[in-house]
Amino acid sequence: MNATEKEILAGQAVYTKRTLVAYDFVVLGVSNRFIWKCPTRRLVEHYNRHVSANHIDVGVGTGYFPDHCRFPSPTPRIALMDLNRNTLDFASARISRYKPETYCRSVLEPISFDGAKFDSLGINYLLHCLPGSIESKAVAFDYLKPLLNPNAVVFGSTLLQGGVHRNWSAKRLMDVYNKKGIFTNQSDDLECLKEELGKRFRDVSVEVVGCAALFSGRV
Repeated sequence: MNATEKEILAGQAVYTKRTLVAYDFVVLGVSNRFIWKCPTRRLVEHYNRHVSANHIDVGVGTGYFPDHCRFPSPTPRIALMDLNRNTLDFASARISRYKPETYCRSVLEPISFDGAKFDSLGINYLLHCLPGSIESKAVAFDYLKPLLNPNAVVFGSTLLQGGVHRNWSAKRLMDVYNKKGIFTNQSDDLECLKEELGKRFRDVSVEVVGCAALFSGRV
């Protein structure tokens, strides 16, 4: 196993069955509001603006966002993609009413997929957990784009260090998470994010809320 593979595993290994039970309270309830200064309701609003009735969520966490957002149809097609089987199981059980498709895949290598393509893709709080710089992480978009229909929307969010305001608590917690390998965002900055999105998508929008960047673009 090379260094990158170890970093990938470290970034997703924290999501055990036990930690997933506490995730919504710790991350979505406390950290988002008081540390990252990006209340979870803003992320839900971001979903509501962009999600389609033919949607794939990548880096699924607990499935909170597809559970709470407003789909434009009562019977949407939803797929969940993640490298961690724990998160896939947890999230798919949470939104079982939608009968989601599940795919255990890494976004940092070509993705094997032969199903029908999607009209929207959400990638929330995943980029800051991937190893490398924004430039190298952005290959994930290249591997995900073949899963999308023409004019599909890609949207999500990520926590940055450069080009955003971070309070003392945010700086401290990011340092801890980077040392543990949960985050790898020491060199992630706003301008690089905008540049890499602009290379791959049109109609790109990036909104900064606290130290989070909420982005969207069209294929």
